[in-house]
Amino acid sequence: MRKAQAKKLPLAPDPRFNDKLVTRFVNNLMWEGKKSGAFTIFYDALDKVAKQTNEDGYEVWKKALSNVTPAVEVRSRRIGGATFQIPSEVRADRKISLSIKWLIRYSRERNGRSMADKLANEIVAASKGEGAAFKKKEDTHRMAEANKAFAHFRI
Repeated sequence: MRKAQAKKLPLAPDPRFNDKLVTRFVNNLMWEGKKSGAFTIFYDALDKVAKQTNEDGYEVWKKALSNVTPAVEVRSRRIGGATFQIPSEVRADRKISLSIKWLIRYSRERNGRSMADKLANEIVAASKGEGAAFKKKEDTHRMAEANKAFAHFRI
């Protein structure tokens, strides 16, 4: 393990909404360093969300992100030859990372013509409390609840 914690580079806010969270989302969406392409996909998706829901696409996206943000997760820990799934709180930074990664991952797995379409559909579903990303959060919470008996093994 390294001696000092790696420095976090400051993120530049995105051009349209002036939000660092959008930049963070786009950085996860990006493939092969194509940031402008990722921004195009994201903004197209938000426009499609706005058209589908007749609401502000940015607000729907924020609601979707908060709906898929986990509060607890399980971590494996080996104790006396047995591996236990120990429920633990999720750090604030990791909460955001997980919700972003889940939204993008399950968008990619959806059926649709373009990535913008798939992302828009997943955002709309997540904002309503549906969709695969929301189901992943629910499963994570359910797993933590089921393993609550091992919470005393927490470090």
